[in-house]
Amino acid sequence: MDLRIFTEPQQGASYDDLLRVARASEDAGFEAFFRSDHYLAMGEANGLPGPTDAWVTLAALARETRTIRLGTLMTAVTFRLPGPLGIAVAQVDQMSGGRIELGIGTGWYEAEHRAYGIPFPPLGERFDMLTEQLEILTGSWRTPVGVKYTHHGEHYTFDDSPGLPKPAQTPHPPIIVGGNGRHRTPVLAATYATEFNMPFVGLDDLVAGQERVDAACRDLGRDPATLGRSTAQVVCAGRDDAEVARRAAAIGRDPGELRASGLAGTPAELVDKLGTFRERAGLERVYLQVLDLSDLDHLDLIAAEVAAKL
Repeated sequence: MDLRIFTEPQQGASYDDLLRVARASEDAGFEAFFRSDHYLAMGEANGLPGPTDAWVTLAALARETRTIRLGTLMTAVTFRLPGPLGIAVAQVDQMSGGRIELGIGTGWYEAEHRAYGIPFPPLGERFDMLTEQLEILTGSWRTPVGVKYTHHGEHYTFDDSPGLPKPAQTPHPPIIVGGNGRHRTPVLAATYATEFNMPFVGLDDLVAGQERVDAACRDLGRDPATLGRSTAQVVCAGRDDAEVARRAAAIGRDPGELRASGLAGTPAELVDKLGTFRERAGLERVYLQVLDLSDLDHLDLIAAEVAAKL
């Protein structure tokens, strides 16, 4: 099972904070460093010094890391038009030597849209936008150099686009579609995605979600085994109960609640729970949501005592 580090910098992190965690993750041997794509802090966090843009961050990390893969969970279709997004993702993929992955979704946090003047259409319309953006991104990236790309849709129109630049990865970077929706999400994942991600849910929901996306794949004539499976879970590991409690307190959470709803406990507890995710839900990858970006020892502990045993 692959373990990836996932950060939420809108809660309060500078670029230098993210660079430090990305390099520590790379040095510890984690497969990837991902970040959220949000512009406003949630809950009681003050968000200082203020938000950092996901794709600006990844462009810089592409040049300041060497081997670790980089990506978003999830870029919102409301934030960027598909043409400029396709250019940005392809450019950063080139800058990284082919280490970029695109997680993309409808967006959900209405308050950040109001705070930064971003239109926030109803959910059904955002799903329509997501469908079109996935069609455009994959279609334009796959269009051969020298051939024009055209798309006339409900939300976006492309006339004789060169479809440039092309990403370093062919035919394009891995695309992650995720969420806990029961109908449109599984179909979009089965149609366009490299990986299907279900964030912050328990084992029973993970199992049910995989069954829905399996059915969507079969309906479209796709082998379900060709679609990667993952989850995102908050992580809080400690060598003993006291260390687990200390780390839980640092992020304002209760260790008992975290044990029930996320990945919390000793390394042995985490290894057991991750093994259950693999055996029962068929998960191949877990994004570990690290909320205290100052605690680099946490990363080293997980790498040495959890990842090494998987």
